[in-house]
Amino acid sequence: MQSSISLSLSSPSTICRSDSSAAVSNANVNLLNPRSLRFCGLRREAFGLNSSLSTHRIQSLSNVTRRPCSNRIVASSAGNGAASKGFDYDLVIIGAGVGGHGAALHAVEKGLKTAIIEGDVVGGTCVNRGCVPSKALLAVSGRMRELQNEHHMKSFGLQVAAAGYDRQGVADHANNLASKIRNNLTNSMKSLGVDILTGFGTVLGPQKVKYGDTVITAKDIIIATGSVPLVPKGIEVDGKCKTVITSDHALKLEFVPQWIAIVGSGYIGLEFSDVYTALGSEVTFVEALDQLMPGFDPEIGKLAQRVLINPRKIDYHTGVFASKITPAKDGKPVTIELIDAKTKELKDTLEVDAALIATGRAPFTQGLGLENINVQTQRGFVPVDGRMRVIDANGELVPHLYCIGDANGKMMLAHAASAQGISVVEQVTGKDHVLNHLSIPAACFTHPEISMVGLTEPQAREKAEKEGFEIGIAKTSFKANTKALAENEGEGLAKLIYRPDSGEILGVHIFGMHAADLIHEASNAIALGTRIQDIKYAVHAHPTLSEVIDELFKAAKVKANTSSPVAEPVAA
Repeated sequence: MQSSISLSLSSPSTICRSDSSAAVSNANVNLLNPRSLRFCGLRREAFGLNSSLSTHRIQSLSNVTRRPCSNRIVASSAGNGAASKGFDYDLVIIGAGVGGHGAALHAVEKGLKTAIIEGDVVGGTCVNRGCVPSKALLAVSGRMRELQNEHHMKSFGLQVAAAGYDRQGVADHANNLASKIRNNLTNSMKSLGVDILTGFGTVLGPQKVKYGDTVITAKDIIIATGSVPLVPKGIEVDGKCKTVITSDHALKLEFVPQWIAIVGSGYIGLEFSDVYTALGSEVTFVEALDQLMPGFDPEIGKLAQRVLINPRKIDYHTGVFASKITPAKDGKPVTIELIDAKTKELKDTLEVDAALIATGRAPFTQGLGLENINVQTQRGFVPVDGRMRVIDANGELVPHLYCIGDANGKMMLAHAASAQGISVVEQVTGKDHVLNHLSIPAACFTHPEISMVGLTEPQAREKAEKEGFEIGIAKTSFKANTKALAENEGEGLAKLIYRPDSGEILGVHIFGMHAADLIHEASNAIALGTRIQDIKYAVHAHPTLSEVIDELFKAAKVKANTSSPVAEPVAA
């Protein structure tokens, strides 16, 4: 998100839109050669560079003509932002979350006359009810956790009085951060000339959208409506009374319960357990599967449970469903009926002060008018192909219609939505682009953090067995890292899953201090097709946490030789 926001701070470039005749046909697009598909972000061609140029001779962009003091990118030298003939806009985006915002900014940069429709508030789930406010709460919990750890503070020679907090002050911090980021996103689009249209967007037909009572046309349309909290049947949410809540309510931090049950132990549940226990609550996890943190690499999950759950005021029930949850009323506590996930027999009944439903998210796709274009959702998700093109009920591509982000269900992460949006803009401006979802990282912002990219070990072994190759595993510990030891944060592990025969990186998983920041070296390597035998020669500053990744790549045993030429040394 930071990179998207920063676009509004730089001088906009004068870039002409590609001729519409060069646009790639929605029905007929040939795959590029495999090497070109390794690029997760913009390929060299996106910058107007000849594909035959050596990767070591990427030209400087400093010669691009810039127009200072302009608040809008010139769409074309002749039309000055005019849409394609016969349309109100080149691109209309339904939904102004992080995905829609990223697509809009890239579209303007590519010279498209762009509008974005928002029926609620700019920023969507991530900014207003997800990533942003939750990180504000987690920043507080991290500091509280450190101040409360007397042994940790004494190891530095520090003495700290009993730590306390102001609940309203913490809540205000989260709300103020969301407001600030929301304003940044809004201003960045306005400054670049994106039309922000208020109303609920509905697709009326091919290349036609309605918002409020207004109908507009667009050469291309992107659906980016995001998701809402998923609440299973039998659970009665009572957010106003603050006893049975979703993450939307919890982020407001209107009260801190003494004992809260968290239904679901994935990213959302884990992060809230970190917040609540740091603020003094006792937590009980209710997990339908047989183990906690089922989406993580098993080895990382096992270590994370030992550090994030076992020492804290957390207990858990696994292999059970919360079949019925009744909000607190008339002085009675919240009651939760637990049934065995396999036999469906009643196993236990919990009585707690509050319950947080963290069972995932559901796509927000109702009312989009998909029936007008013969599109049927699958479990609420809009069906798309690898290029985010919408598929109708007959299995045919719907011309000029795309869907990105949570609404298509490919990868429910804000930055994945933004990457998909940028990929779509590349396509509608005439450059084929396929996003490699295995290169998109994910992170859980607990203390310490968890991050990952690519395949887990079980997934990699399944792939290896199916395709007939061996996998290698390399690991490094934070206990061997000087910077981590200086911070007294030696608890952590980095794990690399790779192919010894080729040096291909299949997955990287990290649990430890600043894991969410460290993962990007691995994700970029996967995106760019960089092999271990090349990246292991990269130089890392000492002493830094990045050396955890450096040691991880050096520990891998690759049979293949260097896969790309080494650049000639440059005189200092």
